[in-house]
Formats: sequence, structure tokens, C-alpha cells
Amino acid sequence: MNQKMMILPASRSDAIRLVRVPDDFESHEAYRRVTGLIAAVEESNPGHDWDDIQAALEDQGFEPVEFILGPALD
Repeated sequence: MNQKMMILPASRSDAIRLVRVPDDFESHEAYRRVTGLIAAVEESNPGHDWDDIQAALEDQGFEPVEFILGPALD
């Protein structure tokens, strides 16, 4: 089974996250949903951290995935 993943980039490498996209989301829908969820957390909680964003994502079916960051390609 092919699963969609989304990388949540960050300026610090230790803040990059990877989430599994629910099967019922098209790519553009998933992007818009995650953008909206992150914005909502940031707006409602100025002192937010990853745990707050993760909880909002999980409530919508997005699953955080453990990963190893490899070497840069450029």
C-alpha cells in the first residue's frame, strides 16, 4: 500500500517533522488542511510548541512518523 507523507520543513534541522497523510486527503487538500491547523495553533496559543501542533494534526488523522535526517543533496 502506498502511503502519502508530508515533510514539515523548518529552519532548524532538529525541528523538521514528517507526518503520514490520511488516505482520504488529496495532496493539495492535505497541504491546505495542515497549513490551516498550524496557523490556528499559532494564533490561539502564542507560546505553542510542537506538542500543540502535533495534537491538532492527530485530531485530523495526520500521524507523526519517526525518521532519520540524511545528508544534504546539494
